[in-house]
Formats: sequence, structure tokens, C-alpha cells
Amino acid sequence: MLTALIDGERDALVLAQMAKARMRPKIPALIEALTGNFGEHHAFLCRLHLERIDQLKAAIAGLSARIEEEMHPFARQLELLETIPGVGRATAEIIVAETGADMDRFRTAGHLASWAGVCPGHHESAGKHKSGSRRHGNRWLGAALGTAAMTASRTRETTYLGSRYHRLVPRLGKKKALVAIEHSILTAVWHMLTDGVSYQDLGGDYFTRLDPERAMRRLTRQANALGFTVRFNPIEAP
Repeated sequence: MLTALIDGERDALVLAQMAKARMRPKIPALIEALTGNFGEHHAFLCRLHLERIDQLKAAIAGLSARIEEEMHPFARQLELLETIPGVGRATAEIIVAETGADMDRFRTAGHLASWAGVCPGHHESAGKHKSGSRRHGNRWLGAALGTAAMTASRTRETTYLGSRYHRLVPRLGKKKALVAIEHSILTAVWHMLTDGVSYQDLGGDYFTRLDPERAMRRLTRQANALGFTVRFNPIEAP
């Protein structure tokens, strides 16, 4: 539509009919929006913006090709990292870029987490340890881990990370729970790249299997709050 406007088309109906896919039902609204004054000066400005967008797309494509080329030696590490829930290609590339995919420089997973700034700071006063704010760490890696943690937090029913996030939120709040998931992801990264293995998910029902009695108490409290009583009977083997 913008290209047609720039080329001189001014008929709102003709322009609106260029809509595709999900925009087709909005043709009446498009006709109304495209009805107005659009002169040569507007066309000149639109052309500048479209050319700028094309330039940015070309620059992004060039950078993407360069990144892909630089990542060829780390193909195996990227493949492993992408098995972690929430970690996509871009996040995996950032992990490799910021750590070098070399875990030998970090003695333990805790050292890696501390360097990345995804563990609590140390706050001691009068011999008492208090909750400290998050450490300063690698900002690029921290941002990527934050995105991965947000994605993983939405997998409550299917993954350990999603289940752990929802388990921590009532006690820590959403922000601290996300940092805990970032820490878990980075711990997995250290072990995976150290041993050369893919991610092994414990499952969304891990905590239920770990402490079934606690799960039953929680269900009982929820049922009681709704005015029901609950009785659990074991399932008989067939």
C-alpha cells in the first residue's frame, strides 16, 4: 500500500483491496484510514523511511550471516544448549559468545553463576547474613538468560524449570523467581558444556514425585478452602 501511495495511487478502495491475509476483514476500516490528503511531500518522506528500513534489513541480514559463520565451530555446543527449555538459537549464541563455550575457566557451576550475576549478593552485618541484591554481572548474558527464564516459566505443566518457577513465586515473588530460573539454566549450561551432554529434563511433576505427601496436603488445603473434604485412596494395580 505504501509503495502504491508513493507511486501515485490515491484511490482508497484500490489501496484497501491490496490488504492480505488477516487484514482482509479490515478493508472497511482501511478505506476510512486511507481517505485523506497525501501529497508528493508525504510520498517523499515515506520513500525515505522505506529506504531506511531496507537498509536496516540488509545490515541485519549481513550481521546474521556473519554470526552464523562465526558460530560454525560451536555447532555442537549450540545444538546442546537449544535442548534447554526457553533457550532458543539467539540465546544459545549469546551464551557461546559471552562464555566462549569454555567451562574450564569456571571451576564450578557456582563460579559461572556468580560471574554472570545470577546469584544473590553477599550482605553481612553484625555477624548476620541478610538477603543481598543481585550481583552485577555480564549484562548481555544476563539479558539473554532473562528472556530464556521468562519463556521457561510458561511451561509449568511440562518442564522442571516451569514447575520450579511457579513453586518459588509465592515465596520469592516473580522477579526473584526468574533469577532463580536463570541460575538453574546456567547451572545446566555448565554441566552440559563440561560433559558434552544434552539437557535432561526432570519433568513438570518432579516436585510432586519428590514429595507426594506435600502435594496431597496442598490439594487438601485447596479443597478445604472451597468447602470440600478429600479422601485419598491408592490406585489398585491391575
